[in-house]
Amino acid sequence: MNIVSLVLAAGKGTRMKSELPKVLHKVNGIPMVIKIDNELKKAGIDKNILILGHKKELIISEFKNRNINIEHVTQEEQLGTGHAIMQAKDSLKDFEGTVIVTCGDTPLIRNTTIEQFVKFHNEKNASATILTAKVENPFGYGRIVKNNDKVIAIIEEKEASEDIKKINEINSGVYCFDSKKLFSSLEKIDNNNEKGEYYLTDVIKILVNNNELVESYLLEDNQEILGVNSKVQLAEASKVLRERKNNELMNEGVIFIDPKTAYIEESVKIGKDTVIYPNVIIEGNTEIGENTIIMQNTRIIDSIIENDVKIESSVIEESIIKSGVTIGPFAHLRSKAYLKENVHIGNFVEVKKSTLEKGVKAGHLTYIGDSEVGKNTNFGAGTITCNYDGKNKHKTIIGENVFIGSDTKFVAPVVIGDNAITGAGSVITKDVPEYSLGLGRAKQLNIKEWRKKNED
Repeated sequence: MNIVSLVLAAGKGTRMKSELPKVLHKVNGIPMVIKIDNELKKAGIDKNILILGHKKELIISEFKNRNINIEHVTQEEQLGTGHAIMQAKDSLKDFEGTVIVTCGDTPLIRNTTIEQFVKFHNEKNASATILTAKVENPFGYGRIVKNNDKVIAIIEEKEASEDIKKINEINSGVYCFDSKKLFSSLEKIDNNNEKGEYYLTDVIKILVNNNELVESYLLEDNQEILGVNSKVQLAEASKVLRERKNNELMNEGVIFIDPKTAYIEESVKIGKDTVIYPNVIIEGNTEIGENTIIMQNTRIIDSIIENDVKIESSVIEESIIKSGVTIGPFAHLRSKAYLKENVHIGNFVEVKKSTLEKGVKAGHLTYIGDSEVGKNTNFGAGTITCNYDGKNKHKTIIGENVFIGSDTKFVAPVVIGDNAITGAGSVITKDVPEYSLGLGRAKQLNIKEWRKKNED
């Protein structure tokens, strides 16, 4: 398909009341301009040129951080949409085909809509096609003016007569153009208007005056053209995308107890027959397998969770959880926690940068950091791996089938052999050989009648 997209993303977005460029604000966990780029690529459009301006370095950096290659041109002064498209003229001087123009602040447009829109434009062999919608309240939008169902003009709100304002078919800001006719027409537009800007809509007027064919393609779902110009509209767009995401997952076999209260971001993947309870938040590039139960008040970020796992009221960050694991309630898995099959992490247990082999159990009130723990080891309540000496982190290595008494403190670096035992209340500062009992606590001393003598 001989097609290029131009994405308008140069504006500051003053109504957003933010130092962040408008198009970098996230909708359901993804920056708006990244969302648009994704949808264009899903529609088969691989050459996408961003037209950047305000804080362009932040936008470029966002794409680089996600390993997404982009082309861009710069609109140094924001002098209107027509002026923005002019900045891409040199980049497309040898291109002949279809140019689709989209906006970086309309994140609800679907890739299927883009595909159908482009197909319609090409089948009609039109010089330009406008994506339009019919709305109950068209205030603020450019109106589509037609004569015998043929587009003859787009009239902006401020320049519309009272009769024109009654038209309810509006311009979405998304267009398809024949590339050569687009840029030849742009050379003829001027800025003789109230704002002193170069309007892309004037290209439509020029094409019509030259008896070129200008078509319109009417959207079925008006939500798709929602432009985000404020924090209120940002929240509205995120809500729509969350509903779409949850519906998509349910259609693939995921079970939601109450989909309205589950917050699942765009890039999350979840397998069939997994159950999502209310007030669950799943973010980033998380992947969850089948037959897993994610219970209420759980937050999961950038983690891999396999089949048949149960998580209750816990926080999981950048971790890997194998099949059959149970977690919570009130557990916290921090970055690089790796839990292998059938591990149990109970209430108020924290795991960080540690690998727990099959069958390890830590039922409650335990911290495991910078550690390697062998199969079937059991942590008693109150166990702590003391991994930080104030300057450096040190490792604790615990073997298989170790029984760790309650309130044991491992002062790393330390190695505990297979089948060893530590006594409750011990501070372990030296290695414990396999099958040995490690004790590290002071001898108990009872002072008789101490309280009676000290009550006076």
